[in-house]
Amino acid sequence: MMNLALYLDAGIHQGGWRHPDAVASGGTNWPLYRTVAQRAEAAKLDMIFVADKLAIDDIYGGDLSKTVHSRQVGWAEPLTLLAALAAVTDRIGLGGTVSSSYSVPYSTARMLANIDHISGGRAAWNVVTSLSDTEARNFGREKHYSHVERYARAEEYIALMKALWDSFEEDAIIIDKENAQFASPESFHYINHHSDAFDVRGPLNVPRPPQGHPVLIQAGVSEAFTELAAKQAEVLFVVQPTRERAQQFYATLKEKAQTAGRQPDQLRILPGMVPVVGETRREAEELDRYLKSLITTESGLSFVSASMNIDLSQYPADGPMPDLRDHITGSKGRFQYVIAQAIEEGLTLGEMARRYAESLSFPSPVGTPDDIAAMMIDWYQSKACDGFVILPTYLNSSGDLFLEEVVPRLQQAGVFRKAYPDGTLRDTLGLEKPLNQFSV
Repeated sequence: MMNLALYLDAGIHQGGWRHPDAVASGGTNWPLYRTVAQRAEAAKLDMIFVADKLAIDDIYGGDLSKTVHSRQVGWAEPLTLLAALAAVTDRIGLGGTVSSSYSVPYSTARMLANIDHISGGRAAWNVVTSLSDTEARNFGREKHYSHVERYARAEEYIALMKALWDSFEEDAIIIDKENAQFASPESFHYINHHSDAFDVRGPLNVPRPPQGHPVLIQAGVSEAFTELAAKQAEVLFVVQPTRERAQQFYATLKEKAQTAGRQPDQLRILPGMVPVVGETRREAEELDRYLKSLITTESGLSFVSASMNIDLSQYPADGPMPDLRDHITGSKGRFQYVIAQAIEEGLTLGEMARRYAESLSFPSPVGTPDDIAAMMIDWYQSKACDGFVILPTYLNSSGDLFLEEVVPRLQQAGVFRKAYPDGTLRDTLGLEKPLNQFSV
């Protein structure tokens, strides 16, 4: 069965917040997040996905003025939001972003374990390496880690998190009142992890999560990312603008996972998709044109500057797209393709930025519910993906055509579930529960 996740954000389209029906809040609209999560659960989606950024972008022009003037800013902190959503949902998975560059493994492992317990085994975590110098400066660094450094750190971070979750075994607590024994000492394990990046003794003081480990999500497309993801990731959130590129990536990652000693079906590959849905094709096309008209060059350049970690204000917006591929220290894999395509098509820097701001290079099908469902089924059946992460152009408090009209068509076609299976998020995704490394 196809897997579907909903990206819970105020809207990925950089013009979306200006739409008259959009709810723009700066990341603090709890009633809206609760409503959207419950809608997604009613549609039987696998999970909600909450992204994060650890700063307000100030790369473009060297300060935050152009960002806050032209773009929606403000983020809901993912883990506290997921804990709240766990209390108002019953079956849908709850995934949130964690930075391996700027979070502390022990406290993060505790929070995610607790969310998994609170939710009855529905937690997932999206490990990212962060993007920009702006984020680094909020955590005692002037410059962000290099691409090589941050992926090495991420690999160590993931291994450490798993060891911490395993360090308090599931059967550790006995509660034998008659013999005055609360727990078994043999079921607790020191980590004694020492490196330049992390120094953690352990064990964790929260029992092992119901899922063993919360489901591990990774997002990216760079070479360093794919090597790490093939060994570790359980869900991949990727940017693949065309079906052909998606098919090639899908085959490569499944093969890499098998080479790493994993079963390919234990790696679920979900490209992002930004659907523009209308009751008719004409309505959808008009909405698409209108949303594009709401993007300003300034908002696009600010967004791209932060994503690449390059101040694009030093280049003329109406000049040719400069070849910056060797200078990217942010989202490297994604922008190698974006820049190459812009140069090939002869786009100006401003045109590239506005185009990127429409969908962040994710495929953005425009059409009726039947059109969108057909495209998704085609990708799924042609082995381009195991499903999708749906990124709304904006959030609407009154309804959602994708959830209300597209998902039922996928169910009718027999490619998406009509009811949740029993068990945890791992059961919903078809993933195995990991063995405890200390008790194998």
